[in-house]
Amino acid sequence: MSGLTKQASALAEVSSLREGVVKRGIREIVCHKLQTLIASGVLQVGDELPGERELAQAFDVSRETVRGAIQSLAGRGIVEVSHGSRTRIARNDVGPITIGIGMAKAIDSYDIESVHAARLVVERHVVAEAAVRIDDDTLAHLDEYIAAQKAAEDDPVRFLISDREVHVAIYRAAQNPLLCDVTIDLYGYMLEHRRRAVSEPGAIEKSIRDHTAIVAALRAHDPTAVVAAFDHHINRIYRTTRVILDTDPRAFVLPAGEVVPFGTDAG
Repeated sequence: MSGLTKQASALAEVSSLREGVVKRGIREIVCHKLQTLIASGVLQVGDELPGERELAQAFDVSRETVRGAIQSLAGRGIVEVSHGSRTRIARNDVGPITIGIGMAKAIDSYDIESVHAARLVVERHVVAEAAVRIDDDTLAHLDEYIAAQKAAEDDPVRFLISDREVHVAIYRAAQNPLLCDVTIDLYGYMLEHRRRAVSEPGAIEKSIRDHTAIVAALRAHDPTAVVAAFDHHINRIYRTTRVILDTDPRAFVLPAGEVVPFGTDAG
């Protein structure tokens, strides 16, 4: 074998190794995303996972990557893969999962008024920065996520999977890792209840319209328009979540009228 041939062979081997590392890295990211969705209550025990094609579209990755992530979760008994039927969530004990800064569902210990006020303060700043800093690659991903949402208008779980991708991508575009993590925690408030809210007729369609307006403002790099679009979106999320909490039998009402999730410390 000539020196050039050996060099070409070595380069090909290094390239193949690098590709394998990248694939494993993306697979682990998708695996973590799915665990986060389980820990936050978006995906619950007994739920059927969307198909590989739908998950690949929702996460904007390959079907091979999704398949590897599911196999990894199946090996840990978190999901159950059956031939001829959809993969199901087998257990929700996914270990300690950090979402943003706090642990999964830690944000749920706060009352909705506090969380809503915090979202308005923090997210206004984050999305305004995102409007200035967002790049074409992120905008292209957002277009893919919204396309996935339009294909999931009759499936609240599929929609929420993609919804999280939209919000996280925008928060990261602000290029402030700390504020991004704080905002991700705020976004995760009462996601288990959001399943019910987005199941209401027309709810997903309204969210898609909101997201489309937000992305249009981001594409125009217009901070004022992005903040206005996000305010509309966050206020609608607040109203619909408030209705769910007010009618949920697992919540109780404090004398001041604040609804606190069942099992949290009212003091």
